[in-house]
Amino acid sequence: MSDEKAHDPDRHASKMAKKKAARDKIMSTKTEEKGLVIVHTGKGKGKSSAAFGMIFRCIAHGFPCAVVQFIKGGMQTGERDLIQNNFADKCQFFTMGEGFTWETQDKTRDMEMAAAAWEKAKELIRDDTNRMVLLDEINIALRYDYIPVADVVAFLETEKPEMTHVVLTGRNAKDELIEIADLATEMELIKHPFRSGIKAQAGVEF
Repeated sequence: MSDEKAHDPDRHASKMAKKKAARDKIMSTKTEEKGLVIVHTGKGKGKSSAAFGMIFRCIAHGFPCAVVQFIKGGMQTGERDLIQNNFADKCQFFTMGEGFTWETQDKTRDMEMAAAAWEKAKELIRDDTNRMVLLDEINIALRYDYIPVADVVAFLETEKPEMTHVVLTGRNAKDELIEIADLATEMELIKHPFRSGIKAQAGVEF
């Protein structure tokens, strides 16, 4: 194709009109709504960040929502401070973990905390006034078998209210969880500043 044809405004407009018509036809068939099971996993950064983006969307729309943090309880985070200080009326926030397993070095305590977090999560999900419930880093607890994945899958399949979205984050999501998910995203690691000796920084990692 010549440069003249490639930059022809009329040709471009016609091409985009055809694309829009095709897109509109596809979108016209998407009429259902349902509460989604959403999994964010993978070695790349951004799993919790993306999930909190959806929580803030819910808050912006005035939808009640909730967060249960399974692991990151030992550190202060910007999202927790922002929600608790400004949006506590819209988003319940529960920090149930006490840090990563290599920090606590107490498997029995970790398992007790994970079990308590899962009980709180079930309570919040059963409350159908919550439009979305984020289970932050639950995949870590599932990876170490602190919570039976079969229990989580069974609960989501049988007790989750029809219109409630549940977001589950963390590396190494179990296959059983991905199987029942409506949306599963794997964050791929390409580059990370940690490998260059740069520490976690406020506003980026927490």
